[in-house]
Amino acid sequence: QVQLVESGGGLVQAGGSLRLSCAASGGTFSPYPTGWFRQAPGKEREFVASTTRYGADTHYAASVEGRFYISRYIAKNLVYLQMNNLKPEDTAVYYCAAGDTSNEPRDYAYWGQGTQVTVSS
Repeated sequence: QVQLVESGGGLVQAGGSLRLSCAASGGTFSPYPTGWFRQAPGKEREFVASTTRYGADTHYAASVEGRFYISRYIAKNLVYLQMNNLKPEDTAVYYCAAGDTSNEPRDYAYWGQGTQVTVSS
């Protein structure tokens, strides 16, 4: 069983930056393909970014491309989401998910508990 724990959320002004971390434990020795999703109040969970098992390939939602960057530190089982030039519409709970790289939440087997990101205008 894989456990995922997100950290790094918080309150930031528009135009600022945050870096989210996702720490994985349990499961197999090999790293899992991993994605980040977010969910704002009253909205469905939406895809943000994903990375393949060893980070060779990444995918981004159009709304964050050029502002957000996903990376991983394999030796420490960490996946990061660097978020730059944040906008109020980026406000949401951000979730780390492992097991796939698709943009569909149903394709991921493991989920973290989420971390709140709030961007003030």
